[in-house]
Amino acid sequence: MQDIKATLKQLIHDLYGLDFEPDLTPSPDNIDADYSSNAPLKLAKDLHKSPMEIAKELVKTFISTEGGFRSAAARGLAPSARGDGPDGRDPAVDINVSTPGFLNFTLSDDYLQTALDDLDGNYESDAYKDQTVICEFSDPNPFKVLHVGHLYTSVVGDSIARLFEYAGAKVIRANFGGDVGLHVAKTMYALQQKPIDNLTIEDIAKCYVEGTAAYEDDEKAHQKITELNKEIYAINAAGPLHGRVTALGGPTFELDENGGKVPAGPAQNTSGRTDGLAELYWRGRELSYQYFDKFYASIGVHFDKYYPESTVADLGLAKVKEELDKGIYEYSDGAVIFNGDKYGLHTRVFINKEGVPTYETKDVGLIFTKWQDYHFDKSVVITGSEQLDYMKVVLTSVEQYAPELVEKTTHLTHGLVKLPGGVKMSSRKGNFLKAVDVLDMVRAALKDEYNSEDETVSLAATKYAFLKYKMGGDIIFDPQESVKMTGNSGPYLLYSCVRAKKILDKAPREFNTSAQGVFRSAAARGLAREPHGDGRERRDPGAEVLNSPERNLIKKLLEYRAVLDEAVTEMAPHKVANYLYELAQAFSRFYENCEVIGSDQEQNRLKLVQIYLATMTHGLGLLGITIPEEM
Repeated sequence: MQDIKATLKQLIHDLYGLDFEPDLTPSPDNIDADYSSNAPLKLAKDLHKSPMEIAKELVKTFISTEGGFRSAAARGLAPSARGDGPDGRDPAVDINVSTPGFLNFTLSDDYLQTALDDLDGNYESDAYKDQTVICEFSDPNPFKVLHVGHLYTSVVGDSIARLFEYAGAKVIRANFGGDVGLHVAKTMYALQQKPIDNLTIEDIAKCYVEGTAAYEDDEKAHQKITELNKEIYAINAAGPLHGRVTALGGPTFELDENGGKVPAGPAQNTSGRTDGLAELYWRGRELSYQYFDKFYASIGVHFDKYYPESTVADLGLAKVKEELDKGIYEYSDGAVIFNGDKYGLHTRVFINKEGVPTYETKDVGLIFTKWQDYHFDKSVVITGSEQLDYMKVVLTSVEQYAPELVEKTTHLTHGLVKLPGGVKMSSRKGNFLKAVDVLDMVRAALKDEYNSEDETVSLAATKYAFLKYKMGGDIIFDPQESVKMTGNSGPYLLYSCVRAKKILDKAPREFNTSAQGVFRSAAARGLAREPHGDGRERRDPGAEVLNSPERNLIKKLLEYRAVLDEAVTEMAPHKVANYLYELAQAFSRFYENCEVIGSDQEQNRLKLVQIYLATMTHGLGLLGITIPEEM
């Protein structure tokens, strides 16, 4: 498939001097061909010719081009029109024209078999070779619990990071969260009202809801929380007790006089006095990061770098103040704003009247901190779609004085995850769906449907249910549907892989699973050639050829590298997910119609099963899904 596209692109350039990327798609059922291209239809306007005229010119040149496909020629399989090839061999690719201007390609068995051997295990890409890509996703705030949206963006973000790694990039997975800010003050306000001896993340979550309600409904509480917000900034700026180290997601400890680690004592303020608010703050922060790390480990996602907002706020503040003097930002009613109206955007506050940096300024600081840390070639930021306009303002402001960083930054957004029934959820009101709840719901559905508690299958069901959708719009997540063994689901794909494993487990010992070139052997498939009267070779008219299920499975396998290229370019895991579903369907038809063990085509079909399993394993790996041994 890639050979055809490359050759067609070159022919268009040679004939018409155009750098044109032709489409090539599986032919519709009413066309007796494997692939079709509508390139002549797209070229007609620019070339001032009819599509049929262009199609015929391309076919004529395609047939007469010396060597035809370069890769085909290297195999001695020069293409030609229907009939014997110009060098006496059967054509690797037949080409014809259909109205109103389509090019139709039919691949020979030899072409398919050889191309399949070339694919075997060859999935490398160098699209981002030697480049540094930082992927920022999930971004939960300490002092709040993870909800279903965090689960979704964690799964999608990790898969996008895996695509970049496949393409040769050095990937840094980053996580940005608000360890300071109004949400922390709201939580701390409620925590102070009812001291808790053994603080848990559930206590923190409840207090956030209570604190939010108090902030909105009680004027005195509103004022107190506003004051607390400033105090928490000061506590964070002062840092924990000297020598005390709070590892993100790790234990809190102090260093003794010999440099050894000992359990940490209570946090103190700069005067040396034990401060209950400071101790409560640092304890809550530590619990939050431990909770995050435990959850991410449970879904097979890791992060290389946590960026608490407090660690980037100062740099963001300095940048905004520096550009304030140059007129990029401006004063308005005691606050510092970016006048988005000038750019067709919203106007937003970057430093409030109390002199406290807002989320906008922290995001400015994050951009420059990432650059200082990694000098990235590309930065991908994944957020909910509600952040789209917000990020446009932030990036547009930075573009005025650091355009090169904005050019390297891509902001991707996703919609909401909804359960069937469409109940609107809100963390502020406490009626949201927690991330752990979703995982529990899928486990319960798997248990109910199959009496299974297989964590690998449960996690695959969850991840695939998210990843099969194109990122951007809202999705409906149905736990019962996610665990079905039929239809477009993770368990269906896993079952297909386990079925392939069982076939290979039954293979005779003499089957060499690492052998190359099995499909190159025409004689091995009964495709021996006999001489024509003029000395040329011809096919044995009684020789067996690839049957329809075999051809369809091989053709689908040969699409994989093109799918990977698109998925990397578009940062679109759903393209891999949907391809794997189509591939599993093709394998199912092959399995139902083609005997493998004990057939006269046993070795070749075993090789086909092996390549299928390798492709599925690779693709599922890009989705963060592993295949169990049994189901």
